[in-house]
Amino acid sequence: MEKKIKIIFIGTPEFGVPALKSLISDKFFYISSVITQGDKKVGRKHIITFPPIKTEALKHNILVFQPEKIKNFTKKIKKMAPDLIIVIAYSQIIPEDILKIPKYGCINVHGSLLPKYRGAACIQASIINGDKESGITIMKMDKGLDTGPILHKEKVELDNEETAGSLSIKLSLLAGKTLVPVLKKYIEKKIKPRNQDDNKSSYVGKLSKKDGEINWHDEAEKLEKIIRAMNPWPGAWTKYDSYIIKIKKAEILKTDYAYKVGQTFLYNNELAIKCGSDALILKIIQLEGKKETSSKDFVKGNNYIIGAFFHK
Repeated sequence: MEKKIKIIFIGTPEFGVPALKSLISDKFFYISSVITQGDKKVGRKHIITFPPIKTEALKHNILVFQPEKIKNFTKKIKKMAPDLIIVIAYSQIIPEDILKIPKYGCINVHGSLLPKYRGAACIQASIINGDKESGITIMKMDKGLDTGPILHKEKVELDNEETAGSLSIKLSLLAGKTLVPVLKKYIEKKIKPRNQDDNKSSYVGKLSKKDGEINWHDEAEKLEKIIRAMNPWPGAWTKYDSYIIKIKKAEILKTDYAYKVGQTFLYNNELAIKCGSDALILKIIQLEGKKETSSKDFVKGNNYIIGAFFHK
């Protein structure tokens, strides 16, 4: 095909960068512009920070737009007349009026094997539920939330120490590797989109900081998965007196010890805590406002924590 496919790329976080790079480097496609979320103030000094997608686009002199609401940008997109729109982790609903603009429609890369885990927290859900595999779904968008017909699914295996952070990297790289060849086959009509089975669908909403609060009455096996799923954001956390303690890594300890739920104890010089069933060894923790540390090192200077109770 002599004429390049004109693309508008819509996305925000690091997750979409490998896919954007692969599109930029392929001669079949032309990225005319990028639409992303606004810049943010980061850290105590409130340093203005670009979204990762914007940073990557500017490296290649690609035009960047950052509308507060994309629905108010419909006329501008129509005027730009893209052949195709690619959407990856944008955090705004794309209106149906925009979905109808491109010749080849709007294509989304979703971080689960649809129709399982439609919605925002798809990566975390696969870890919380103890899935053995996850993957990406490349789909043609419709007016529903992650309900459009599927072009391709690609799987990855999850290991026993998988975190949301590590899985996000895996899926991000997988998208960068998979998207271009799938798009070419789709445009050349070598792929026929197939409808999802709504009877097998499930939905996971957005996470908030509150979702990271640990309920020590839950069994240790469940909590260990939650801790991994909430890493790096929103982070698994608990309360001790007026302090918040983040739990970065933990291991399951099978035990019949007669401690009360939420009570800490020492196990091989590391801090452990009794759960609804069994216990967790807290490997890496972080006291609010402090640097993360091993619980072994934390206990050395904070003996008061042994035998204490963490809330909830």
